[in-house]
Amino acid sequence: MDKLIIRGGHRLQGTLDVSGAKNAALPELCAALLSDEPVTLANVPRLQDVSTMLKLIRNMGVTAEHHEDGRVMLDAGALNNPEAPYELVKTMRASVLALGPLLARFGHAKVSLPGGCAIGSRPVDQHIKGLQSMGAVITVDHGYMLASLPAGRTRLKGARITTDMVTVTGTENFMMAATLAEGETVLENAAQEPEIPDLAEMLIQMGAQIEGHGTRRIRIQGVERLHGAQHPVVADRIEAGTFLCAVAATGGEVLLRHGRADHLEAVIEKLREAGATIEAGEGFIRIKSNGRLKAQSFRTTEYPGFPTDMQAQFMALNCISQGASKVTETIFENRFMHVNELVRLGAHIQIDGKVAVVEGVSKLSGATVMATDLRASASLVIAGLVAEGETTVERIYHLDRGYDRMEAKLRAVGADIERVK
Repeated sequence: MDKLIIRGGHRLQGTLDVSGAKNAALPELCAALLSDEPVTLANVPRLQDVSTMLKLIRNMGVTAEHHEDGRVMLDAGALNNPEAPYELVKTMRASVLALGPLLARFGHAKVSLPGGCAIGSRPVDQHIKGLQSMGAVITVDHGYMLASLPAGRTRLKGARITTDMVTVTGTENFMMAATLAEGETVLENAAQEPEIPDLAEMLIQMGAQIEGHGTRRIRIQGVERLHGAQHPVVADRIEAGTFLCAVAATGGEVLLRHGRADHLEAVIEKLREAGATIEAGEGFIRIKSNGRLKAQSFRTTEYPGFPTDMQAQFMALNCISQGASKVTETIFENRFMHVNELVRLGAHIQIDGKVAVVEGVSKLSGATVMATDLRASASLVIAGLVAEGETTVERIYHLDRGYDRMEAKLRAVGADIERVK
């Protein structure tokens, strides 16, 4: 099993390219299932989750080629097996995104209940309720969601769907399913994350009729069929935010090409308050950091608030900043598993329910730590970059699920980091 060896204490200097967003690429790969014509995605990152999704849709009969330049060419014209088996989706919660497209195009689907990071309960009941309101008949049996249309119906029907909480994958699933439904679907309490409008723009290129994407209310007028399209995946705001925190922690100056500052306003505001200098323009973000920054308290919430996917990385920065801070996690109830590992590196953190109190220290010390989930992995890498001595991060298969060759990118800007097989 691979691990990372990091020798800390090096400032980061240079230029990094931000990859395409994992959380946009996965639903957009599923969106290709809606059409029997070829679809091409550009800027698709090379991640374990992307490989798993490609393996999943190939198993359904889809032709899928991932090229070195980041293009993925898809053809779901011969799709003949609308099923997502447990063996292929047990490590990836995004598998649930196949349910809406398969049901909309074929009228039936069999999708395993998903897996993914062990960061808390992420139930699929909202997906089931929403699709049921569109006329689907769904049962859960032996770990699978079995979905079909009632006898005599050939299409889902438009509906007004209001979820009990804001759900990104739920919004994506309903939006994809609604493109081929009969009549109008209105999504209330829709997620607003940048990956939602990016998916909507792809669907519109395929012939869908969608309005309001990026707001709390999305309207979709169903059409009879969708055609092929070409679409570039939006830049990964979480990867960009992770690198911003890494530079803020280590010191240095780095230019992030393709970074979207407008997708990271809450994180950038906190970094500026901490003392980092950040400038941004069309397709770039530049950060400069000198000396210890000031610790910042924050509370995770739905977009456009502070993202839960950046909580662990910013906490790592707080660990070596001046002063105390409070980190409040409101999205997932089990997303402080990185705390014990940061403490092994010398961090001072106390947890009280949903709140972690961080007392900044002047230095961390290298040690062997274990990644527990995707974003926790990134926080341990950041901590290792500033720790004295050598840090070993084990179980980095979590990291590979969401970061495209992170160690190579960091090494290119001066980090002493290597992957050991």
